[in-house]
Amino acid sequence: MARERWGSKLGVILAVAGSAIGLGNFLRFPGQAAQNGGGAFLIPYFVALFLLGLPMIWIEWTVGRFGGGFGHSTAPGMFHTLWNKNRFIKYFGVIGIFGPAVIFIYYIYVESWILGYAWFAVTGQLNACIEGRSFEQATLAMKDFLRGYQGAAPNEHFSGIGPAYLFFVLTFATNLLILYGGVQRGIEAVCKYGLPVLFVLGIVLMVRVFTIATPDPRKPDWNVVNGLGFLWNPDWSALGSGQVWLAAAGQIFFTLSVGFGVILTYASYLTPKDDVALSGLTAAAANEAAEVIIGGSIVIPAAFAFFGAAATAEIARAGTFDLGFVTMPLVLQRMAFSELLGLAWFLLLFVAGVTSSISLAQPAIAFLEDEFGLSKKEATLVFGLNTFTLCHGVIFFMGNGVMDELDFWGVNLCLVLFATVEIFLFAWVFGMDRAWTELHAGSDITIPPFYRWIIKYVTPAVLLTIFISWLVQGGFEKIFMMKDVPEKDFYYILGTRLALVAMFANLALLVRFAWKRRRSGEAAA
Repeated sequence: MARERWGSKLGVILAVAGSAIGLGNFLRFPGQAAQNGGGAFLIPYFVALFLLGLPMIWIEWTVGRFGGGFGHSTAPGMFHTLWNKNRFIKYFGVIGIFGPAVIFIYYIYVESWILGYAWFAVTGQLNACIEGRSFEQATLAMKDFLRGYQGAAPNEHFSGIGPAYLFFVLTFATNLLILYGGVQRGIEAVCKYGLPVLFVLGIVLMVRVFTIATPDPRKPDWNVVNGLGFLWNPDWSALGSGQVWLAAAGQIFFTLSVGFGVILTYASYLTPKDDVALSGLTAAAANEAAEVIIGGSIVIPAAFAFFGAAATAEIARAGTFDLGFVTMPLVLQRMAFSELLGLAWFLLLFVAGVTSSISLAQPAIAFLEDEFGLSKKEATLVFGLNTFTLCHGVIFFMGNGVMDELDFWGVNLCLVLFATVEIFLFAWVFGMDRAWTELHAGSDITIPPFYRWIIKYVTPAVLLTIFISWLVQGGFEKIFMMKDVPEKDFYYILGTRLALVAMFANLALLVRFAWKRRRSGEAAA
């Protein structure tokens, strides 16, 4: 069976950019910047981009293309190819399938909320919920609306989880339909059309925010310019906080989708002569434009214009969900054509969500295709049945910390651990001379030579420092002692961890079986 390939260079760049451009660009980034020094946050942010983000982007594109040349689309096979004398290294590669699948399980449920809210926005249900209320009353009303929709607290809007479940099924089916189309007709096609739509919607919303007149003449300081100042005026004292630097590094990893194993799979569909240096840089640049320029110019400045500095500070601390599902409906309700603007906002988020969630699913599907010879239809069906079942733990027990627990293992732990193993394999085991040559094969640009030193020494040192600091500052206790787990949620969290252990063990057994199968095939040949 011939390996799938991307249809064009633009297609793969947009697909990787689509994987990176997600909810974090428009919700997580502005909140992180506002909480961590405003404009000063950009200093550690761009330091992390140049010392961590770009090196990891280039490493993953290069390793992915190299592994694809040996018929591997996922980390177990690629790690084994980089270090074939070590028979255990492929099991570290399991993290590159396990991590994305864990994130997919809860990410797609959040993604389905966006589809539901797009419907509620265009039908006027969101506006009716908050019309004529003060900011405080409207905020409480929107939080109540969200909790009712999630099934956490039935209320006048929702008597149960039925509507949320319907939109979840529709969202899940949409993702599987795209994945069933394969690399070219599914993922590439959606990203080639979806990314331009996303940027157009983002620019329209940004322009609309910039044209907001001072809403309250009695409060002339409440305006968009001061809102941008609230977000970007630097608090230089924040640079002395280690937490700010860790937050910036975490945001870079999260926003570029590095350390997940996703880019490895996407890059495996390249040919040996396809450029990875310029393509990786271009995908990263597209993501940064979406995040810093558009993501930083919508929610916080608009909230400041309508609600002032004190309320905006509270909004920034409220977190991703409140920014997307509480604050923006409050802001948009105060604008003309609020239903259409609400639809544009949630459509923007939904496109960003879909292009990210399909990338999270692809490593597991590619593994089943490569190592077990399943067809695209069969692999997608197997993945769909398993993850659809596992999603129900999030849907029905989100209030008991299941979603947060999955996020902890999928992002906080797997991401940094996987990236650390990956860079040591690339720079130290594979060897920097071979790695540099492979990185530049077919390249349209020459990466500055000092990046050899950064990739070999600086990036691994920073990753190790982050990982060890995280373990010392509470990560170890959270992993092994279940620190800070509320008593009422203890058995839900324990059950979630046991399910994750079983999931990882099953993947490891599949890897073991696949390698036995390969050896048997080679012996027979």
